[in-house]
Amino acid sequence: MAKTLFLDAGHWGCDLRGRDLVRRNSVTRRGFLRGGALALVGTSVIPAFLTRSVYAEVARAAAGKKKLVVVFQRGACDGLNVVVPYKEPNYYAMRPTIGIQPQQLLDLDGFFGLHPAMASMKPLFDQGHLAMVQAAGSPDPSRSHFDAQDYMESGTPGVKSTVDGWLNRALQVEPERAKPSVFRAVALGPEVPRTLAGKVPAIAVANLADFSVAGKGAVAEGESSAFQAMYDQSSDALLHGTGADTFEAVKMLKATNPAAYVPAAGVEYPKSAFGNSLKQVAQLLKANLGVEAAFADVGGWDTHQNQGGAEGQLAGRLRDFSDTIAAFWKDMGDEAEDVTLVTMSEFGRTARQNGTGGTDHGHANVMFVLGGQVKGGKVYGKWPGLANEQLNEGRDLVVTTDFRNVLGEAAYKTLGVRKLDAVFPGAKVEPGGFLNLV
Repeated sequence: MAKTLFLDAGHWGCDLRGRDLVRRNSVTRRGFLRGGALALVGTSVIPAFLTRSVYAEVARAAAGKKKLVVVFQRGACDGLNVVVPYKEPNYYAMRPTIGIQPQQLLDLDGFFGLHPAMASMKPLFDQGHLAMVQAAGSPDPSRSHFDAQDYMESGTPGVKSTVDGWLNRALQVEPERAKPSVFRAVALGPEVPRTLAGKVPAIAVANLADFSVAGKGAVAEGESSAFQAMYDQSSDALLHGTGADTFEAVKMLKATNPAAYVPAAGVEYPKSAFGNSLKQVAQLLKANLGVEAAFADVGGWDTHQNQGGAEGQLAGRLRDFSDTIAAFWKDMGDEAEDVTLVTMSEFGRTARQNGTGGTDHGHANVMFVLGGQVKGGKVYGKWPGLANEQLNEGRDLVVTTDFRNVLGEAAYKTLGVRKLDAVFPGAKVEPGGFLNLV
């Protein structure tokens, strides 16, 4: 019997989402996982279209379609030590031991510099593919990881009653597609994230090489048939009638032989959880399975103590983050022209370092936007300053760019979404007239 796996505290460490962490030893009809097995979540029935002939049609239609990749930095990354305002007089006064010195930085525009651990991403900036948005964030003042992440993933800051995620709503209102793929929305991880929760069915995959119904390795025909029978006979209104589609999805991915995937020549992903996630995103996109939106997250950003400067705890996280994204970009090759990748974190950190060589929960942060159509080579956003009287509540960088404007423009230009008021209700997002990133 396969084991249904939810968030594992031993794997993820501190659960910043505040969810109950449990293991269960039975198969559920809502989804099934083991290591890299499959989870399906959605409130509408998945269409029964996954025959060989239609799969070929979906693959052809997927080729050339633009894709949006969203990366969530869970834990609140210190944006002031990522894209550093090194010409800001108060920056070094507030960070005497963790501030990144001018001679250590990778200069971006004469005012901002990139953390030296992110050297692998600097060429993408120089080539005009990478842009940053400094002083971005949520208008909600919460310093709670759980609430801030929930608000950013739902796209409705301050509203706890929202039932779906902004990216799922974006897929609901994008221009109608003929025969959408069951792989339309994919998350790399053990469960479908808040960002993709909603009416559009989404798949969570922890490990493509083990993508199966009954766990790792080959699925015995009798065992597979038993699982399929269980799903076919299900009376669950959510999944009734989707059993055959689920098994066809497994076959569809297995046909791409994910275990044999080799990245493009010269590409080496970091051997980390995040490196493995983006490597698998690249696999899925290059396999032309009809992916329109992909999601991955990376933790370890809650640097209350011993954050470090040019080297140390934060530098290690940034090196993995940067090297992974750079590898992903190179791996996508010519197909990168149709990809937009955007990063986000629930909030930034305090402008001043604390007494333990770290930073505490703050407000504004930095977002990255990477893509073939991105007007990069620039740090966007209105800089609010770091003088004491310019700080939010006397301690944080002020938010001058609502994160929904960045995500809204990415959805507008990448997915073709035009009804942004349905994706971000009340946000008054105006793509094309705002950042013009893509």
